[in-house]
Amino acid sequence: MDRPSEDVEACRGAHARMKDLVVGLDDSVARRASLLPGWTVGHVLTHLARNAEAMCSRIEGVMRGDVVEQYAGGAAGRAAAIEAGAARDAHQIVDDAVRWAARLDRLFADVPDDCWARPVRTVDGGEHAAALLPYRRWREVEVHLADLDLGFTSRDWSPELVDRMLPDLVAGLPARADPQELAAWLLGRGSPPQLQPWG
Repeated sequence: MDRPSEDVEACRGAHARMKDLVVGLDDSVARRASLLPGWTVGHVLTHLARNAEAMCSRIEGVMRGDVVEQYAGGAAGRAAAIEAGAARDAHQIVDDAVRWAARLDRLFADVPDDCWARPVRTVDGGEHAAALLPYRRWREVEVHLADLDLGFTSRDWSPELVDRMLPDLVAGLPARADPQELAAWLLGRGSPPQLQPWG
């Protein structure tokens, strides 16, 4: 499997945009509601930190020849870590997110070419090639930068990212909406259907 060099660079660019957007945030902003229901800006940034940490853990596992869990304790462990981390002060939250993003950038640059085809495990127990991780991280960061509601919006997503993620999002629509409402909307004969959470 080829080294995903373009995705690694896109991920690095997303991390740079995140750093530019969040460095210097104060506690009042960290406690402010994000665009994700029930999550503050601090929750979103803590999620991005734990996501990067989990990717680092899986990449380190790949380089050892191991397949490790995405998050210690699975989905429940992920949720608990985000909730606990969101209560910290803004400086700690931002430093955590930026530091783990930088560590992940370094790891992606150091992965030997023969490791990219090795499997990594997802939080739901599935597996995919390690080569998908840079794209998935790029997508995760860009989408959540818009969720922060700090001036970066979906209009700031690159055409390359939109072109890459849109086919999967469209393919997943039938599992997230009433099929008849979805079909009517796609045919211009109904309102947009209520979507179940993306996941």
